[in-house]
Amino acid sequence: MPLPLRSVSLRQLQVFLEVYQRGSITAAARHLHLTQPTVSLQLKRLSEQLSEPLYRVHHRQLAFTESARLLARCALEILQSAERLEMNLADLHQLKAGTLRIALVSSAKYFIPNIIGPFVRQYPLVDLQLKIVNRAELLARLAQHQDDVYVISQLPEQPPLNVHPLVANPLHLIAPDPHPLSGHPRLSLKDLAQEAFIFREAGSGTRLAIDQCLAALDLALEPRMVIESNEAIKQCVAAGLGLAILSEHAITYGGMAGIQRLKVKELPIQTHWQFVWPKDRPPSVLAEAFLGYLTAHR
Repeated sequence: MPLPLRSVSLRQLQVFLEVYQRGSITAAARHLHLTQPTVSLQLKRLSEQLSEPLYRVHHRQLAFTESARLLARCALEILQSAERLEMNLADLHQLKAGTLRIALVSSAKYFIPNIIGPFVRQYPLVDLQLKIVNRAELLARLAQHQDDVYVISQLPEQPPLNVHPLVANPLHLIAPDPHPLSGHPRLSLKDLAQEAFIFREAGSGTRLAIDQCLAALDLALEPRMVIESNEAIKQCVAAGLGLAILSEHAITYGGMAGIQRLKVKELPIQTHWQFVWPKDRPPSVLAEAFLGYLTAHR
């Protein structure tokens, strides 16, 4: 009996995977620049070829079957292998073509252009896709192998990762300018326990580093506000709504109007940015070339 997958095309797998990842035929059709009936027909044919139902509609939402989940995992591997083959063949002809996909947490957006810029200028035929997300979304993308490399500061416990160090990411305390504690010679975090603080959201790399620092000091700082945007935090600090601990890159980006750093004994908190990718998967051809370029030009 012939294997049903022999009659399945890469395009069908691409369409199916787009629907599976987006959870919507309409959204997938829009992204693929296809009509909704075309996408639906592709899914119907794929289901018939595999003799397996892939989804059902429940309250106008797609509910994928276990067969669809298995197919999505295999389809991703097949499409990534096909892409690696395409780029390898291009490389044989001295072409640096393809798309380099980099996912990064939002705080990394301040410095990453300066790192990738020289590489892109040297290889102008390379397309670059940057996905800026929060930490939880980045870890989800990493688990699904959606990108070539990822930029993060606080490494997760799982999965095991290859790590390529980038730049230091010190976290400093900022306050409104002026502030009564400016110039205090022996300021410590314990002295600030009664101050109002503005924190990044729980789960962000900045928040994790702060929580680890406070736990080591056996100190609790209760945030008055929790905000997901570094820029918004800086504005709130400048408006006198509280103090904040932020990445140096976020503090200096866009200037420091209305804010200042306060020297604190326990600060800065020393963290580092790094490129990571799963240990169980080799980097793509472009990712390998990119990482090699970074190593050679450090």
